[in-house]
Amino acid sequence: MLSVRTRVFWGSTLLGSTLLSGAALAQENLVVEGRSGAPTANGPVGAQAGGGLIRVQTATRSLSTVSSDFLRRAAPTENAFQLVSLLPGANAASADPLGISAENTLSLRGLGSDEIGYVLDGMPLNDIAYYTGYPNQFADTENLDRIDLSQGTGDLDSPVINAAGGLMSLFLRDPAREAGGFVDGSYGSYHTSREFVRLDTGAIGGSGIRGFVSYSHSAADNWRGSGRDKRQHVDFRFRRDWSDGSTVSLLGTWNDAVTSAYPLVTQADWKEYGRSGPNNYDGTYTPGDTNYWRLYQQPYRLFYVAAPAEWHASHALTVSVVPYAQYGYGNTPGGTTLPEQGLFQGTQPVTDSLSLPGAVDGVATVMSNYQQTSYRAGFTSKLDWRWRNHTITAGFWYDYADDHEPGTFSVLSQDGTPANIWADSARDVIHLADGRKLLFQDDHSIAQVNALFVGDSISLLDHALTIDLGFRQAMVTRDGWNAIPGATYRTGIDSAEPLPRAGLRWQIDRRNQIFASVSTNFRTPSASTLFDSFDPGSGVLINQASRNLRDEYSISEEIGYRRQGDWIIGSVTAFNYNFTNRQIATVIDLNGVLTGSTINAGGQTSRGVDAEIGLRPWHHWSPYLSGEYLHATIDNDLAVGGDLLPTAGHEAVRSPRWQGAAGLTYDDGTWFGTVTVKYVGAQYATFTNDERISDHTQGDVTLGVRLPTLGPAKHPEFRLNLVNITDENVLSGVASPTTNARDTVGRYGTTIAGSAPTYYLGGGFAALLTVASAF
Repeated sequence: MLSVRTRVFWGSTLLGSTLLSGAALAQENLVVEGRSGAPTANGPVGAQAGGGLIRVQTATRSLSTVSSDFLRRAAPTENAFQLVSLLPGANAASADPLGISAENTLSLRGLGSDEIGYVLDGMPLNDIAYYTGYPNQFADTENLDRIDLSQGTGDLDSPVINAAGGLMSLFLRDPAREAGGFVDGSYGSYHTSREFVRLDTGAIGGSGIRGFVSYSHSAADNWRGSGRDKRQHVDFRFRRDWSDGSTVSLLGTWNDAVTSAYPLVTQADWKEYGRSGPNNYDGTYTPGDTNYWRLYQQPYRLFYVAAPAEWHASHALTVSVVPYAQYGYGNTPGGTTLPEQGLFQGTQPVTDSLSLPGAVDGVATVMSNYQQTSYRAGFTSKLDWRWRNHTITAGFWYDYADDHEPGTFSVLSQDGTPANIWADSARDVIHLADGRKLLFQDDHSIAQVNALFVGDSISLLDHALTIDLGFRQAMVTRDGWNAIPGATYRTGIDSAEPLPRAGLRWQIDRRNQIFASVSTNFRTPSASTLFDSFDPGSGVLINQASRNLRDEYSISEEIGYRRQGDWIIGSVTAFNYNFTNRQIATVIDLNGVLTGSTINAGGQTSRGVDAEIGLRPWHHWSPYLSGEYLHATIDNDLAVGGDLLPTAGHEAVRSPRWQGAAGLTYDDGTWFGTVTVKYVGAQYATFTNDERISDHTQGDVTLGVRLPTLGPAKHPEFRLNLVNITDENVLSGVASPTTNARDTVGRYGTTIAGSAPTYYLGGGFAALLTVASAF
């Protein structure tokens, strides 16, 4: 096994991914530490510390990484949230053990998935309307080189505006330099099947271009209740390098999936029914049934493409640009009922009568459609100029997003099957006599982001001390139009916030360093806050626009220590956050469809400590430990219905005080295995702390063997992934927090009615066997 050891005392990751040219590197008395690993079907494995869960870092802020060693052993169906769940502060919850479902959430240091930025090789992946990320749509695990998780803030040049909770950066593997390919197939619990194939072109003639294209197909039954998920996915990347270090790539993702939802459960229902009964959608349809599983299938189709390029104009000047374009269409339907007479379009009475199939006493079961069509394009451009001991960065990010969200209804056949779960054809939705679609909402928004940034990374004391200074001016405009009669037609938000930051790293010696940072972040209210929605059966307003929500603003500070020795890599980080106008994502039932909404929780203070430690491979063994202590409190009482709910001093929702993870990996190049355990403490689901879920633990196991090359099959491999080996029946996370679960007397004496929060019911035991080979 080849071993190369070097040291790195320079570099700035707080300001962005600044790269030095080959000439600049030659002037630095610095080197990089690494080991080659054992060859496998999908690249070298077995050399990374902590089994691929920890690596040497040089950032002036906290940063954790899941590297290729861990990714190559993971179940290929696992999504990005599950893959980072063992890292400090990461609390992933899913309704599905194998990661195929769209019902996932991630929090970092108690901050939800809508507070985290998601980026693939410089291209944003967040839904710009609601800030959330959908990990089951991200790149296939086999194509990922690593996932960086920055707890607390993003890079200065990150194309996101919601990174108060942190930044998840995914990086695709580089195309191979020689032609070849990789294939794997999986089968397991719940009739899960998955096939994956990737072709590498190698160098294409004398063009210097190399690339890969991959295709995967996945299908699985719902692990509880009825339903089946289907997913098709394509990733590609083509790259051209020049001798001076300049490079340009074309990369992208196409995803086409239909995922069957799982009901979100209340705590009372979970205690009474567990994983059965009303906590599942019905497997067969009876007239009047709005809980039939076919009414809750979620189809989505997207295509994302980007062309990141970096040009070394001179020894001192580097120009980077990442243009991107995106398209997405999907439907999140649900079951509801409609009367044939007395309907409303917004607040406008409908005089004609409908003739709906299956109507009983003038009322019919229908599918309520929450459709979304999104077009998005933008670019990030940046200049890095190295002058003496300074690396000066300046750049601009522009983003344009067009989002249309109509709410329609579809009729059902006699057996309850909807005409078209995509609802993308006019003939498949209900129309009024005058030809108009019957709508419960008709929202259209256009969001534009302009962000200017500048920074300076200063290297002092023979590269032992690095000081990063940065400033970002973010300007966000969100214009909205609501075509429903009776609603406010035109609304909008204009926001501009100055966002300074600073950081430093002191490299005490080659093994020890201290780092500290202070950063600011803000977030405008999501698109859902702009629009009114109405019940078409009564004309009653059921979701009122919240036009007075203010921008969330946060200041975060960190100070930490890293040990990066010959055998042990570890870090300890203390952090503090102060929020104003803290925005909490929740879910409301809108005509049978669960849609996102926002609660302004006022001020919040969060303090805690993160830690992680891993051992470089020792006799093929690599242990890893991580943990977090978090104390997050609400700073003020919450205004509800003209009164004040007594919430000051209470713990914030989705903020477990304790989390911990442990992993142990063995890999001698032939036999390999990993055992991991994740513990998540109790967490509150209401602002008054009158309901919470208990702590829970999950254990996973991976076992495998790699065989010698057999003819065209290079490094064939057999791998068994066992998920939730103890089959824990738990509530894995808070899906929809509420202000108070029980009736509560406000500060002014009124009774504020309680509302039950809903939760994700954690996935049960699952096993997946994978056979893989290169060719």
